[in-house]
Amino acid sequence: MRVLLALSLLAWPGAAEEPPLVLRDAVQLAVAHHQDVAKAKASAEALKGKIREVRSQALPDVKFALDATRWRDPSLLNASGINNFPDYLQQALIPSAVNLFDYSLTVKQPLFTQGKIGTALRLANIEAEGALSEIDRAEQDVALATVKAFYGLLWAEQSRSLVVETQEQKKLHAEMARTRYRNGVATEVDVLRSEVAVANGQPDLVRAENAIKQARAELNYYLGRPLDFATRLAGNFQEMPWEQNDLTELTNDAMRRRPEIERLRIAERSASTQLELARAEDRIRMDFTGSYGLMARLPQNLVNSEFIRWSAGINFTFPVFDGFKRSGLVTQALASQRIARLDREKFEQQVRLAIQQAYDDLRSAQESIAAAKATVSEAERVLAMMQDNYKYGAATTLDIADAETAVSVARGNLLRGLYDYSASRANLRWSIGQTPWE
Repeated sequence: MRVLLALSLLAWPGAAEEPPLVLRDAVQLAVAHHQDVAKAKASAEALKGKIREVRSQALPDVKFALDATRWRDPSLLNASGINNFPDYLQQALIPSAVNLFDYSLTVKQPLFTQGKIGTALRLANIEAEGALSEIDRAEQDVALATVKAFYGLLWAEQSRSLVVETQEQKKLHAEMARTRYRNGVATEVDVLRSEVAVANGQPDLVRAENAIKQARAELNYYLGRPLDFATRLAGNFQEMPWEQNDLTELTNDAMRRRPEIERLRIAERSASTQLELARAEDRIRMDFTGSYGLMARLPQNLVNSEFIRWSAGINFTFPVFDGFKRSGLVTQALASQRIARLDREKFEQQVRLAIQQAYDDLRSAQESIAAAKATVSEAERVLAMMQDNYKYGAATTLDIADAETAVSVARGNLLRGLYDYSASRANLRWSIGQTPWE
């Protein structure tokens, strides 16, 4: 009975909570479940099938055919001199319907195609390499989006904590004002101002709760979970200093590691191979064809070796004029080759720009954190002084409100700086082809 009770409790929804997610586990979960990664892998599988399809052009094409025909052929009656034949002979030439049974095995094998099949096979293999780069690109993109969503939820949760703490300070000050009012050392205006401040803070708390809900839904989207799943996080923002400051070195790393650049290089190779394939179009071709089987009018003769029929031959094809088809294909391939090179050069410039911007954003966030930390310390000190002064009547409710606002803004700036630094750091790592998480 106890075992059944325990099993029922375990099966109850929510009885066993999901453990908090660390950043690395969140990224791995997203990469394993996101549709973009699955789509890239499916495209790679499709190209494997394409390679098999192209390879089949170099292999024998073997077919087995079985036919059963009933037919009547009046060809002799349509002969031009049939009227000169005697009547009895003309009557003998009148055909009757007959059956014809035939089964055979046919083989067709390309012997020489001017390199067309080999070029097509190399092209398919190159495209398969590109599909692997597409998988890497999809995984990197999903990883970056997940990292940003993870930090977004961290920011929303900690921002709510700041709002709650600020609201508690306002409530304490309101209680202090009411106590001083009862003791006759504060005015009713002070009480009303402090209570209004508490009421004005309630919408901030509602907005903070909504921000958490939206941030959690976004993270759940990348994790492949229901949008309202109660995902919990473990970890904090990154504060480690960035040590690699040579932009040239960062750019060189990106050129080596970015899957998009590798994909564009593969596209250039593909365009060059397409050019070779276009030049091999409509050239000399040689094929072997063969057939072996039996043909008989009576079914019992289908096993009689006297009715065996076979053929074997080599076919040569010499194109003479194709209406400038090959010339058009070559022109298209040359243009595609030039476009592929320009796309790569353009993207490399975009990568350089992205690295510069990500590095500047990282430095800006780092300086913002340092400034915000100093401001938070000063603002908290001013608030403590204002609260002490208020106890002795040396400060007003407005002084307290101003000090609380300054502390809230300073802490919010610090939290925003931490989020910006972590997101910028992840973005810079992604820009140079590294994993966005550490």
